[in-house]
Amino acid sequence: MRRAVATVAAALAVGGCSLGGPGPDATGEEIYVQLCARCHGMDLEGRVGPALGPGSNAALEGRDYLEFTIANGRGRMPSFSLDADQLARLVDYLRKVQEDE
Repeated sequence: MRRAVATVAAALAVGGCSLGGPGPDATGEEIYVQLCARCHGMDLEGRVGPALGPGSNAALEGRDYLEFTIANGRGRMPSFSLDADQLARLVDYLRKVQEDE
């Protein structure tokens, strides 16, 4: 999984990263790398923001909580303007990583 995240991060850094946010067809992983990894870590391990990976508090929260938090922000975390499909793909990605380990 780490190799896949690093590959996506490298691809975005080389030229796939748009300043306007993730593209409408971006995968959940691409959305995570572009919007979330800076604060939550490439491997969801936490940095400025809390960990989101396996065993984290986020892994215990319901889907509605995660979607609401991403869309509306929480504490120092900003809100993100994602459409419903992008938001679903991002939360699906988080759940996949949370279950993989």
